Amino acid sequence: MKNKLLIISILINVFILEAQEFTKFVNPFIGTSNFGATNPGAIAPRGMVSVSPFNVAGKQNTLEKDSRWLSNPYVNENTFLTGYSHVNLSGVGCPDLGVILLMPTTGELETNYLKYGSAYTNEIAKAGYYSNVLTRYKIKVETTATTRTGISRYTFPKGKSNILLNLGLGLTNEEGAAIKIVSPTEVEGIRTVGSFCYYKPEEAYPVYFVAKFSKPAESFGVWKTPRKYKGAEAEWMPYNGKPRIMEGYRKEVLGDSIGSYFSYNFDKPTQVEVKIGVSYVSIENARDNLEKETQEFTFEDLQKQSESNWEKQLSKIKVEGGTLDDKTIFYTALYHTLIHPNILNDFNGEYPKMSTRETLKTENTRFTVFSFWDTYRNLHALMSLVYPKQQSDMVKSMLDIYDESGWLPKWELNATETTTMVGDPAGIILTDTYLKGITDFDVEKAYEAMVKSADALENNPLRPGIKPYIEKGYLTSQQIGSVSTTQEYNATDFSIALLAKSLGKKEDYKRFSKRSISYRSLFDKNLKLLRPRNADGSWYEPFDPLAGANFTKNIGFIEGNAWQYAFMVSHDIKGLMKLMGGQKAFSNQLQKVFSTNQFDMANEPDIAYPYLFNYVRGEEWRTQKMVNELMEKYFQNKPAGLPGNDDTGTMSAWLIYSMMGIYPVSPGEPIYTISTPVFDKITITLDSNYYKGETLVIEKEGIKNGVINNIQLDGKTHKSYFINHSDLIKGSKLKINLK
Repeated sequence: MKNKLLIISILINVFILEAQEFTKFVNPFIGTSNFGATNPGAIAPRGMVSVSPFNVAGKQNTLEKDSRWLSNPYVNENTFLTGYSHVNLSGVGCPDLGVILLMPTTGELETNYLKYGSAYTNEIAKAGYYSNVLTRYKIKVETTATTRTGISRYTFPKGKSNILLNLGLGLTNEEGAAIKIVSPTEVEGIRTVGSFCYYKPEEAYPVYFVAKFSKPAESFGVWKTPRKYKGAEAEWMPYNGKPRIMEGYRKEVLGDSIGSYFSYNFDKPTQVEVKIGVSYVSIENARDNLEKETQEFTFEDLQKQSESNWEKQLSKIKVEGGTLDDKTIFYTALYHTLIHPNILNDFNGEYPKMSTRETLKTENTRFTVFSFWDTYRNLHALMSLVYPKQQSDMVKSMLDIYDESGWLPKWELNATETTTMVGDPAGIILTDTYLKGITDFDVEKAYEAMVKSADALENNPLRPGIKPYIEKGYLTSQQIGSVSTTQEYNATDFSIALLAKSLGKKEDYKRFSKRSISYRSLFDKNLKLLRPRNADGSWYEPFDPLAGANFTKNIGFIEGNAWQYAFMVSHDIKGLMKLMGGQKAFSNQLQKVFSTNQFDMANEPDIAYPYLFNYVRGEEWRTQKMVNELMEKYFQNKPAGLPGNDDTGTMSAWLIYSMMGIYPVSPGEPIYTISTPVFDKITITLDSNYYKGETLVIEKEGIKNGVINNIQLDGKTHKSYFINHSDLIKGSKLKINLK
C-alpha cells in the first residue's frame, strides 16, 4: 500500500510541475473586499470543506461580525485573526457556517479568542492552498483541502505550544456544540449551524467532525465557558461565568462556548499536521471521509492533489491573448464558479434528507447551496456549456429534493430550504439544461414539479401570493415586491412553456405562454416603467420610481427600483419594445438606466441590460461599449475586484461570459447574444458524452478596441448578433471581426 501511495504522490508532483498552466492565474484574494464575500481559504473543486482564515471577530477589525451584517469569515482589510474555520460559504449575502475553528498558539494556555487572537503577515493564497504567519506567535500556518477534509500544517518555534479547537466561535446565528477527546491525537464533535438570513431557526442542524493530529499531545483537555448568572443564585457560584479547564477529560462536553486544546513543549522548531474530516450525517462518516480522502498522504501530497484537481477543472477553457491581469481575473472568476453548488454527500454516498435529515444514499453526487435567484441567470448555463456532467448531477439533486420534500428547491442549503428571495427559479434551470441537450434526467418528473409550483394555490412555499397572480396576472401591492415577483413568475412560466412545447404538451404551452407576459398589466405608458397595482386595479400611490435602490425597501420591488427592473423581461423583449413605442423609444429608455446611474452591476435584476441593445438594429455597438466599460470598471485583479457580493459565482459567471464575447441573455432559451471578446482566442473543451464537437473556438480579429464589423460561424457569414447553443456545440468556430 505504501509503495502504491508513493507512486501516486510522485505522479501528482510530476504532473503539477509540468502543468500549472491555469492555476497560476488564480488569485483567491479577488472579492475579499468591497463586500464580495469570497474568502482566500483552501478548498477543493466543489468542496464540502474549506479552510478559511477567520478575521471578523474582535473590535480590532474594521468589519466585525457582531457589529454589522457580515456574511463572510474573512475581510481583506481586517488584521486580527482568531482561527481557521472549516465549513464556509463563498459569495453569499447572509451569515451562516464559519465554524470549527482551529488556532495554533504558543505560551500559556488561553481559551478566550479575543485574548489569543493574532495579527498576521506573509499571506499566500492559491488554488487549493492558503498560508500566513501569525506574528504574535511566529507560527507559520499552511492549509489545503480535499473534498471533505481540511488539512493544516503548523510550523511551531521551540517552546510551549497549543492547538485550540474552538466550537463557540462562528458566523452562524445558531449555538450549541459537543466535543469529546478520543486520544492524544484525536478529537471528535458536533456543531449546530443554520438560520441562514435569520430564517427558519427551527431547522437548525448539526455538522459533525473528526480531527486527527500528526503528533500526540503532551497534555490535552477541554474547556467550557458558561454564561454568567445574575441575582441571588450567582452569589453561591464562585465559578460564575468563568472558563472551566478540564485537563485530560475524556467524556463528551456539551455547551455553547466550548473547545479542546492539545499542548506540546517542543525542544526545537517542529511541524504538526491536523486533518479535520467533516460530515452532515455522522461522526463515523466524518472519520471515514478523513481516512478515505487523506490516507497516508503528506501535506505536500494533498496540496498537489488539490492543485491538480483545480488544474483539470480550469483547463476546460483555454484563453490566448489578453494581459496577465485579464487572465487572472478570468481564471479567478472560473475558480469562483466552481465552489458552489458544492458536494453534500459523504465519501460513502450518504447525505441528510431534506428537513427531516434522515440518512439517504446516492449513487451520483448530491449537490447543495442552490442560490437560484442569483444563479439561474447565467451560472447554470455556464455549467451546462463547460461542465455538463456536473450540471446533470445538479439537476438530479434538484429532483431528489423534489422527491424528498414535495417541492423543487428555491434557496437550498445543506438539506434545508431557506426560502430566501422571491420567484420560483428552479424551473428555468431545468428547462435551460434540457434544451441545451443535457437530457439524462427524468424530464417528465421535472415538468411535473415545475407545473406543481406554478399551479398550487394553497400552501405554496415557492410562489406565495400566487392566487392574485393567477386571477389578475400580477401580484398586488398588498405583497412586498409585487412587481418584481410577478416578473420572476413570468420568467419561470415562460420556461415551463418552452419545455411544454419541447415535450409536445400543446395546451400547456399556450397556457404558460399567455401567463408569461402578464407583466404587461403593470406597464405604465406615461412613465414607460413597471409599477405596482392595488387589488382593485388602480395604481399604487405614492409611487417613486427611484425608491428601492441600494437595498432600501419598496412596495413594488425586491433589491431594486423601477428602473432596475424595467427591462427584466428578457423572454419578451419584443413585447416590451412594443409597449415602449418601438425600437428607438426602447433604446432611449434603456440608455437612461445607464446615463442616470440607475444601473447596478452589483445586483442581479439588471445584469443582462448591457446586452439588450443587441435587440435594436444598429445599436449593437452600445452593448460592446457598455460591456467593456463595465468589465474595466468593476472587475479587477485586486481584493475589491468584484462589484459586490459574488452571489455564489453569479457575478463571476457574468464576467466569464462577457470576456468570451457571448452571453445567455434569455435564461431558459438555448441562445447566446454576441459581444466583443477580451481574448484573441478562447477554446472550450466540450464533453463528448453530451456534445458532438470536440471544442468550441471563439476568435477575435481586427482593430484593437474596435467594434464588430462582421461575425462568421465556421467560415460563413452569421448575420445575427444571436446564436443558438446547438450551433456552437457541434465543434464550431465563432469568429468576430472588428473594425
